[in-house]
Amino acid sequence: MNLPRGALENIAPFIVDPEDTLSEADGNGVRRLKGSAVRRVRTDAGDMVVALVRTHGVAGVQWGHNERISSIWRSMADPTVGHNTERTLAPVRPWKGVVGDGSETYLAALESVVPNRHALMMNAEDAANALMRVDRVRPYDLEEDLVLNGQQDPAMYVPQQVRLEEEPEKDSDGNPLYPAAYWGWMAVRGNNRTQKRQSIFRLSSGEVLAGVAAEKLGRDGDDIVFDPHVWLTEFSTLLNKEYTEAPDDLDPTNASRARRAAAIAVVESHLVIGTPTPQRLFRIVQMNNRRDHVHPPLEFDPINRSRALGRSVLGMYVARGVMDEKTAEVLSGFAPIRELAGATPEMGVSELRDLRSMELLLQLFPADAHRRYLLRRALSENPPSQLSKAEIDQRARTWSALTSESYPQPWNPRIGQVFGLKVREGIVLSGRRLPDLLATADTDDAAFEELVAYRAAHWLASFGIIEADRGSLDGQEMVGDTGERMRRSRRSVTNSLQALRHEKSRVMAVGVLKALVAAMDDGDRRPWQVGVSGKEMPGREMTPFWFDREFPKENGTGRRKTSMTPRPAPAPSAPNVPPGPAPGLALAPILASAHRPPPPETEAVGKEPVEADELTVDTLLTRVEDRIRRLHDTSAEAGDLLEELKRQAGVAAQPRPIGRQRTDVTVRLLHQTLSRLRQLPELMEDMTEPA
Repeated sequence: MNLPRGALENIAPFIVDPEDTLSEADGNGVRRLKGSAVRRVRTDAGDMVVALVRTHGVAGVQWGHNERISSIWRSMADPTVGHNTERTLAPVRPWKGVVGDGSETYLAALESVVPNRHALMMNAEDAANALMRVDRVRPYDLEEDLVLNGQQDPAMYVPQQVRLEEEPEKDSDGNPLYPAAYWGWMAVRGNNRTQKRQSIFRLSSGEVLAGVAAEKLGRDGDDIVFDPHVWLTEFSTLLNKEYTEAPDDLDPTNASRARRAAAIAVVESHLVIGTPTPQRLFRIVQMNNRRDHVHPPLEFDPINRSRALGRSVLGMYVARGVMDEKTAEVLSGFAPIRELAGATPEMGVSELRDLRSMELLLQLFPADAHRRYLLRRALSENPPSQLSKAEIDQRARTWSALTSESYPQPWNPRIGQVFGLKVREGIVLSGRRLPDLLATADTDDAAFEELVAYRAAHWLASFGIIEADRGSLDGQEMVGDTGERMRRSRRSVTNSLQALRHEKSRVMAVGVLKALVAAMDDGDRRPWQVGVSGKEMPGREMTPFWFDREFPKENGTGRRKTSMTPRPAPAPSAPNVPPGPAPGLALAPILASAHRPPPPETEAVGKEPVEADELTVDTLLTRVEDRIRRLHDTSAEAGDLLEELKRQAGVAAQPRPIGRQRTDVTVRLLHQTLSRLRQLPELMEDMTEPA
């Protein structure tokens, strides 16, 4: 047991019959907690010691750091927090104080700092309101259940000191009107039960933490009583009087407050009183509570459930020594990104967000075998070689939900479900900074793909340009550029990314990405539309309608399935090509031959041809390899022809011999071909035996 004395003094008035938990005095007059009153709890983040006691039903404080409601707060991991933003919850730190010999040490408690008493009370009120909204999903009335049946399962509480940054106001005699710090026992498990019990008593957690008004104690005046030794005694006396005077009603549902509170007058509670690793106490107590809520569907919404899963992984990494505490705090959303290793003073908002998101991605899809094993334990997954798409999607949702903490508003974490089975063995990034990727994406295939695959979905979602596919959207409408209302068509996130990859020229797609980054760095304003040249058009807001129009679904779908015996496709024509000097190089037909499916083939067996359905695996694989070799050779030939075209144009003093429309047709075909080719490696890898 290594608690600060202030925490013990705060909880002492609430403990009922403390004698029941203590042994007889030894030869030195020291009494200890009985073995039956102490329990050691092990979690993936560390161990803690818990005391089993009976407490007054009003004890405990609802915790703002309850993960079921974490998404109502602006996270410290958002680089814009502090710029006149609201609803920011103060981070929790391990409590550090002076011990008997005068040295400073960590003890089994937490601490946080808020600007003033008003902020403290507002945080408590916001948390209470959010929890009441979450509790509505419960299929029964918890408050009435407590009135009728009492509390069946104990809640768990951890001590936390909340200090005020501002000095307390003083009265005319120079005495502070209220304390500068408050001790409370926060509900790690049982936030709803704590709130409903206190509601029955007609008190709030804010009052239990920061003082009870005199009128609620039966006094006159508008004073606030801060010391629980004083107000709890008076409050209990008032309740006992009410109980005696109230009629004896068999059904307490409509009875007086004291009668309704009779079944919860005394409840069992678990108090965290010690840990061998006090620096990790916050993670330890949260880890203990997560599995109660993360796996069952009750009470956690998708965002908070995914965030809780991710924090479980990070907590295990810290406990196993593969991640330092500071990195885990930043990635969990409890500390600013600038405290992350690798962050530099010149980084803007977009690059800071990207730094954290990519680090989260690497931690949730690790290439390191040891981390993969720890991840499997934390998420109860199959081995990497048998990892299912559902398990990959769960990790992707976790990454997406934690990433959204760095943005003003969370999005549906299903936005992140863009990975196939290829990520089973982990994701490896180039390590290049965001400005470098953006600067070279026009011509660098790897940079462009890294931006689209790992950044674009979140950036578009943060501004509401795309959203997770929620089934049929036929009945939904959106506003067009001229104010007209239009129906939306169903579209997946993957479809939107594919459209970025190959429907428009890369210049325009990169322009969209740069516009989103510029909007982030300019106070998260609305991003501007971009033209075909990739340049922004200030004053014209980027909207979902604009994106769907410029990167349409029809041409942004995945790979089309072709018949095993396709018919030759006609070469694309270039209608209405303006007359002019023709270079004599049929460039479009040459590129089309690389894109066109091969003619039907048969293999002679006797006199009967072998149809496609009868081809063996070896024959099909041989043909695939042959087509890829031919495609490789054809692409080299196309490059040589373009170089020759450029040379001849230079000789003839005609630097631009190709008509605009003819180029558009051919380049569009080329982009579509490249898009199909990008999907082939993953398709082949999915059928390849493990290395």
